[in-house]
Amino acid sequence: MARKKTPKSRKTVKNTPKAQPQRQTRWGVVFGTLVVIAVVVPLAILWDTITAWVGDAASSIWDALGWGILFVILFIVTPLVLLRTQRLYLFTRRWNQWLGGVAIIVAAWGILGLIDAGGSVGTGIIGKSELGGHLRIAGLFVAGIILMFPEVGYHIIVRPVQWWRNRPKRPVVTQTRQKQVAPTITPAPTVKPAPPATRPATPTLTPPQPQRGLRQVAQDVWKRYGEPTSVTVDGWRLPPIDILDKATDIEFSEADNMRRAELIEEALASYGVEAKVVQINAGPTVTQFGVEPGWDRRMKEVRQKDKDGNVQITTKEVSKTRVKVERITSLSNDLALALAAPSIRIEAPVPGKSVVGIEVPNIVTSAVNLRGVIETTQFQKILGRSKLAVALGKGAGGEAEASDLGKMPHLLIAGATGSGKTVCLNSIICCLLMHNTPNDLRFIMIDPKRVELTQFNSAPHLAVPVIVKTDKALDSLRWLNYEMDKRYQQLAKSGARNVEGYNKNKQGPEKMPYIVLVIDELADLMMAGFDEVEHILCRLAQLARAVGIHLVVATQRPSVDVVTGLIKANFPTRISFAVTSQVDSRTILDGAGAEKLLGRGDMLFMPTEASKPKRLQGCFVSDTETERLVYFWGSQKRDDITPLQIEDDLRAPSNLKIREAPRDSLLEAAKQLAREHENVSTSFLQRRLQIGYPRAARLKEQLDEELAREAEEGDEAIDELED
Repeated sequence: MARKKTPKSRKTVKNTPKAQPQRQTRWGVVFGTLVVIAVVVPLAILWDTITAWVGDAASSIWDALGWGILFVILFIVTPLVLLRTQRLYLFTRRWNQWLGGVAIIVAAWGILGLIDAGGSVGTGIIGKSELGGHLRIAGLFVAGIILMFPEVGYHIIVRPVQWWRNRPKRPVVTQTRQKQVAPTITPAPTVKPAPPATRPATPTLTPPQPQRGLRQVAQDVWKRYGEPTSVTVDGWRLPPIDILDKATDIEFSEADNMRRAELIEEALASYGVEAKVVQINAGPTVTQFGVEPGWDRRMKEVRQKDKDGNVQITTKEVSKTRVKVERITSLSNDLALALAAPSIRIEAPVPGKSVVGIEVPNIVTSAVNLRGVIETTQFQKILGRSKLAVALGKGAGGEAEASDLGKMPHLLIAGATGSGKTVCLNSIICCLLMHNTPNDLRFIMIDPKRVELTQFNSAPHLAVPVIVKTDKALDSLRWLNYEMDKRYQQLAKSGARNVEGYNKNKQGPEKMPYIVLVIDELADLMMAGFDEVEHILCRLAQLARAVGIHLVVATQRPSVDVVTGLIKANFPTRISFAVTSQVDSRTILDGAGAEKLLGRGDMLFMPTEASKPKRLQGCFVSDTETERLVYFWGSQKRDDITPLQIEDDLRAPSNLKIREAPRDSLLEAAKQLAREHENVSTSFLQRRLQIGYPRAARLKEQLDEELAREAEEGDEAIDELED
């Protein structure tokens, strides 16, 4: 069988340029020769005239500038270098440093004028008077240093003024303090004020030597803001904003952010994903890079013949589609490797924006101060509508985040040990203490750890001292349940729908105060009384909003046996700090993400109306600020505060009965099984009666009680027969 001949393939050329013809090379040589002749001949003819003109011009420039010509060359070369490196934006972003540099150069030019080396310009800078020239040069130099280094100017000018204002005046403090403080106000004797019952009647104004710094600060604050001209509500003086520390702003390097943006684009391009960073939002802990997805382009090769008959291959775009978001989110670990970051979080997409947010940890982090958030416009707007405004922190882009506790209406906080839960609780409590009097707000605090919330014991806002024992914590929950029912009866009598309507025309002690229950560790209470604690918390979360009772609950064990499905359903507003696993993140937030947080206040905040959690850096309140605030309120202790009758109600067992489980309908069947079998366990009842484990456990408890009661009755009957 003859083999079929295959046609020979013609050679193809892929965009390879042909060699230049020899005639084109000849024309290039002729053209270059003519250009050289056209330049050299005029220079040779006019050489004497040109050299004379250049010499006169150089002499005139030297007489005018002198050695300052070096500065002129620097002024010309610097913009050219920035234009070459595409960094002209530095003129606008660092205008103060450029202006300071110009002032220093002008001062240096004036120094050259003093030694007759600066030309006429240097002489004009120093002027006619030698003393005036020296003063002018010194002023320009100082102004240049201040403009180039503002922090140096701050330490040189502002710090001495502040020290002079706040200098200690030991003999005046005691006398002025006694004159300004009202007779009914007794200042606390120590830095941490004691509870009302243990506070001495005659405090000593001279503190111990180790605590003198903090004590002096507290006295200065009270001396300055305890005057009658301060803001007063119902006879109570509200604490000033200066009682909180000011935060020091940290400037982030824009060059580092631009470099990281380039790394993100290069890393995505290396995996075949076209994308571009369109915005950079620098926050206190992380920087969010807004990435706009590019296009997936389909190309087609087109073969064409040129004039010489050679085949050229070109590519042509056929179609393009947007890059899918999943392709970017699946590269989170690869992006973390390219950026040398411990972990990154990708928010796809950013709510309200057509970009994918890639959150990268900052090299240098900054703390978010409570005062910095309180002074923002967003917080003040919420404070104008509600007294329960709470400052939470700042977002990934540096924007302040605040919320209304009355609209939450309850808050559930979870996170691992050391992630920032207790600091968040302290910031919420201090924020409420800054804007509410004891007639408006009362606290019930439960602290099983005994060391976290006890510093608030001297505040008059506490209904009872901080509760540290589990049995008293359960009693307080029962009382709060009873107080809720009692308040609903009062609202029904007055015809008001909520606590705002009830307090509309009331002043001072007549108001119905808000009650905020703060629990620092829910897991400890759940271990003490699971069924009762879950029942009371869920009932309060469902009904207590209208009567002004709000819950703030925190736990370090966000497992399903602590944060049950019933509790989660009644706490729609949640905050999650760093957790150890994705399972815990799904338990608290119903989604992953909390396991990638950095800790130390880095959190995810999920409000009621949002579908996705928002990343924030929580507010930080130092112990010194807390002690100042508690000292301020503790010094205004008054006897006309309407006490909450917690102790009296706790002594009345008829009001606070423990909820008993109803008698199970299968108890008789369980008794029959106990008569037929010797050992009856919970799992045995579960299998034989075909019921769930919780019901079987309750049934086993009721069975044991019934059998014990029957045994006692039998023993009593035998004793009577023997008698």
